[in-house]
Amino acid sequence: MPSCHSTNEIASELVKKEQKHEGTIVITNQQTAGKGQLGNSWEAQPEMNLTFSMIIKPKMLIVKDHFMLNIISSLAVRDFVAKYYPHNVKVKWPNDIYVGDNKIAGILISNTLRSSEIDNSIIGIGLNINQVEFEIDNAISLKLCTGQQFLLGECLEELVLEIEKRYFQMLRKERDQLFEDYQNQLYWKNEVHTFKSKQHFFSGIIKGINNLGQLHIELEEGDEYFNFKEVSFIR
Repeated sequence: MPSCHSTNEIASELVKKEQKHEGTIVITNQQTAGKGQLGNSWEAQPEMNLTFSMIIKPKMLIVKDHFMLNIISSLAVRDFVAKYYPHNVKVKWPNDIYVGDNKIAGILISNTLRSSEIDNSIIGIGLNINQVEFEIDNAISLKLCTGQQFLLGECLEELVLEIEKRYFQMLRKERDQLFEDYQNQLYWKNEVHTFKSKQHFFSGIIKGINNLGQLHIELEEGDEYFNFKEVSFIR
């Protein structure tokens, strides 16, 4: 569609009406109210980037394993970016994609539950492709990285294939490999950095994630595990 407020919201409406099958993609040239994690807006100039949502039905996943969706989607986007610019492309926990210290993509996942299972999931992806000017200082795009102009249709096809690869890994129950791949690509892993938890600043070292997707940070006084929104990356 030429323009919409949020592809995730449109996809959610389709799921509620049970009108779309697994693999359905809602894509727009201009998203006027795109959302990122923590309710942040997603800046994207019209017809410059990929802004879309995919509907999947991961009924094999129980609720406690929901972080697996963050793993497969972030690895897929990371794999796509690294094909064109294989230099320090990392996953910032839980599912932002960074090139160096600059953000190139964000992912927002919403789930519909049925009993103890995940009935439907909507994976919303914003990926900077051809945009070269941003209001946010640490934003970057594939064009800024490579100096090349990209065809959005071809990029979408390639990215969907990467998502399918990772999704099929999950279906084949290759979860150990997915966890290993994710942890190997974590931004700031094994480096000393400053974080914020509530009103408390502290230094620590990211060691990985646990089976629940909690971020494992090593502090001087011992290891701690954080849920999403419980910790912020500072410097």
